[in-house]
This record gives sequence, C-alpha cells and structure tokens, in this order.
Amino acid sequence: SAKDMKHRLGFLLQKSDSCDYSSSQGKKEKISSSQRLSQEEVRKWADSLENLIHHERGLAAFRAFLKSEYSEENIEFWVSCEDYKKTKSPAKLSPKARKIYDEFISVQATKEVNLDSCTREKTSHNMLEPTLSCFDEAQRKIFTLMEKDSYRRFLKSPYYLDLVSPPGAGCGPENCKRNHTHTLDCNSNIISQCA
Repeated sequence: SAKDMKHRLGFLLQKSDSCDYSSSQGKKEKISSSQRLSQEEVRKWADSLENLIHHERGLAAFRAFLKSEYSEENIEFWVSCEDYKKTKSPAKLSPKARKIYDEFISVQATKEVNLDSCTREKTSHNMLEPTLSCFDEAQRKIFTLMEKDSYRRFLKSPYYLDLVSPPGAGCGPENCKRNHTHTLDCNSNIISQCA
C-alpha cells in the first residue's frame, strides 16, 4: 500500500544511523553511512523542483509521492526524456523516441501525460525525424505542470515533511535517545541525528 511504501521510503531516506522514536515507531532500522542524507540536501529540495528531481533520493521521494496520487507518469516521462537526450547512437534515436511516444504521448498511450493539443501535435510531427530535442517542448510542459501542481503538494505532504522533521523530532528528548553530542532542535525543520 502507499502508506507502507511511504514508511519504507522514510527509513531509506533518513539521515540517522538509527532512531528510537516512541514505542509506536517499533523496531530500529539501520541505515549505512553511505545512505545518509544531509539536512541541507533535504532543505534544498524545497528551493526548486530542479533541486528535488536532480537528487537521486529526492527523485525517489517525489516519485513515491506521485505514485500515491496516481500521477507517476509525469515524472516517468520527464526521466525518460532525460535519458533519451543522453542517447549517443543515431541508430537508437528513432526506436527510443518511438517507445517514449507510444508510452506517454500517443492517443492510446499506456501512461499518457497531460499535454495540450498543440504540443502533442508538434511532438507527433517531431517523430517523423527524431532528434535529441524532439521531446523538449513536451518535457518542459510536463515539468511546468509538476512544478505548479504536484511539487507544491509534495512539499506539504508527509513524504517531504517527515524527512525534514521526522516523527519524534518535534517533542523533546524523551522521544529520541541520543548517545552523542548532536542536539535535537525541536523548533527547526531539519533531519535530526539520533542514535
């Protein structure tokens, strides 16, 4: 379920090695130091959608959020376009372009994105001779759509808020055992370091 996925993603994205929250939180889960997220990284996600989706774990959190809203096709299309623009072989351009078009843009697309008819028509025309930039306009439109709509909701959602201020960070030391010198600032929205 979406709630389980959010819970698992929260553990993956936490900065702490392990946190002992209130008894309702249950077992400790260990996160290796290579998986740590800095407080600054998570805060930067709120500066712009670019910062969020150009960060591997930010993209994962945003994708999980969109999945919970049944609109993950937008980020999947954007990622596919980014991948497409890195295509080196001219021989691979046409088949890759066709796959993206069939999956996201055509009338019978399995994951159709919400494009205006003019952009859809222009992209269809670009498919006659695909170039690395044939999806640029459609990708820009979808990016703007996400930026104005789902990104704003993401920043207000538990998918983001739980990372910025994880459960147990809001109510003093009784909710978090700390065995080292890092202090818990209950009034700031940052990922706490717990042990």
